[in-house]
Amino acid sequence: MNRRAKTRHPVRNAIVLLMLMGGIALLAARAVYLQVFNSDFLQSQGNQRHMRLVKDNSHRGMILDRHGSPLAVSTPVDSVWAHPPTLAKERRKWPHLAAMLEMSPRDLAQLVQKYDDREFMYLKRHMSPPQAERVMALQVPGVALQREYRRYYPLGSVAGHVIGFTNIDDLGQEGVELAYDASLRAVPGAKRLLRDLLGTAVEVAESVVLPKPGRDLVLSIDRRIQYLAYRELKAAVDEHGARAGSAIVLDARTGEVLALVNEPDFNPNNRTGLRSGMFRNRAVTDIFEPGSTLKPFTIASALESGKYSPGSIIDTTPGTLQVGDRLFRDVHNYGVLTVAGVIEKSSNVGISKIALSLNKKNIWEMLRNAGFGQSTGVQLPGEVAGLLNPYSKWVPVDQASISFGYGISVTPLQLARAYLALANDGVTLPLTLQHSETVPKGERIMSVDTARRVQSMLELAVGDIGTGRAAQVADYRVAGKTGTVRKLMPEGYSDDKYVAWFAGFAPAVSPRLVMVVTVDEPVRGGYYGGVVAAPVFGHVMTGALRLLDVAPDAPRQDTRLITVKSERVVE
Repeated sequence: MNRRAKTRHPVRNAIVLLMLMGGIALLAARAVYLQVFNSDFLQSQGNQRHMRLVKDNSHRGMILDRHGSPLAVSTPVDSVWAHPPTLAKERRKWPHLAAMLEMSPRDLAQLVQKYDDREFMYLKRHMSPPQAERVMALQVPGVALQREYRRYYPLGSVAGHVIGFTNIDDLGQEGVELAYDASLRAVPGAKRLLRDLLGTAVEVAESVVLPKPGRDLVLSIDRRIQYLAYRELKAAVDEHGARAGSAIVLDARTGEVLALVNEPDFNPNNRTGLRSGMFRNRAVTDIFEPGSTLKPFTIASALESGKYSPGSIIDTTPGTLQVGDRLFRDVHNYGVLTVAGVIEKSSNVGISKIALSLNKKNIWEMLRNAGFGQSTGVQLPGEVAGLLNPYSKWVPVDQASISFGYGISVTPLQLARAYLALANDGVTLPLTLQHSETVPKGERIMSVDTARRVQSMLELAVGDIGTGRAAQVADYRVAGKTGTVRKLMPEGYSDDKYVAWFAGFAPAVSPRLVMVVTVDEPVRGGYYGGVVAAPVFGHVMTGALRLLDVAPDAPRQDTRLITVKSERVVE
């Protein structure tokens, strides 16, 4: 019996060994199949469970002023995102997570349910690092952080309208941010994240596509002059209870925009509760009749015609002029004036008589060449071209009205560009918001002699008996023109709503700065351009000329303060 059992052991052992070897062979074959022939599928399944392809953001380009000071910068922030299927299994942690995200558990539940078939969803965008760390401390499976960038504007309200702002996705929405969005915008990359068993991202496995930061943009804006213009315009609008206002400062040599401000303002860093109308850049979107600020261009056309010189005599007696069914009048009967006196006294009768003696096509060409009726080219969103009707449609009353700024509509920036041509000896320059070391090629619209004669007349208008004397700057000669316009309403011209203007440049000899100020519907302390807008010009120029170290062209022994009362002056 023992002998029989012993004879069976080798057979049994062989069978067991054969079965064992067969199993090993099957396992080896299966391993070869899985690792060699089916490896892509397994790798894909593994990656789906432990790898996640996410966007790799980079920062938007900075916006700098002409001296390199930041006007818009991107600061890193964290956004909380989740893998919805994983988060859906962790309902017990939802209340704590919702509290950290400053939302109700019900809102969180609705959010998870809404994206339950997705691989990605945001829970909270743009959280501060400490807040994001507290969220991650909860160790909720499927919840992770993604680095993003939030735009910050150091000047706040001071440059809100010109710089604009971006949305939560870092895309330009207004101002320069929108106009130059294509170059400022960053190009995001992509990276793979490795997740642990809880679905939490633990490390970056690899960068698939490298992100590209946006390009920096250097503007022509001088933040110091921008602040001066903002401060003085805001003070004037508040003092006179005005509806709105705009101010623009240009470099007379290059056409660069050094400052552009509007009131009411807004803070791009905090837009909570603001209405869309407050984002409107009134300097380029709102049009008004320019009133007497247009008279220098009628005079320029008259001088160019050869019919007039600064000393030519114009009889404005009796202070009124009937043209068709319209009666034009001056505040006083100025009697006999020279052409220069028409500008100094701002005589509507005198300028109308001059205009009616000229070829209307020549007047229209002067205005058109000065830039009226067409955009300035600064590329700010919403810019309008204004209104300059074809001369073929003008009747005598139109020709007379346009000579002193009625029947034509302009933006404040358009008027600034036109005065730039007067300051630049008759050469108009393209306006730009980008800083440049080179002077662009301009276009001559009037002779040097005509431009300089008009400059001298505008200097008289800012003299001690001129309408713009509040624009004077101690130690500098100033040239400019006031304007006071009855506001055009749907029912006709208003009897109690006005737009106050001042446009000018300094120093009068070799001008460096051009500035236009407009105040819409002032209601306190007067409404004339010489009372409301001219002081803004004077205050800003006083600071700006010294900031730029512009040498005085009329130093005085004693500097006297100029006080302008709300007297009745014609403009």
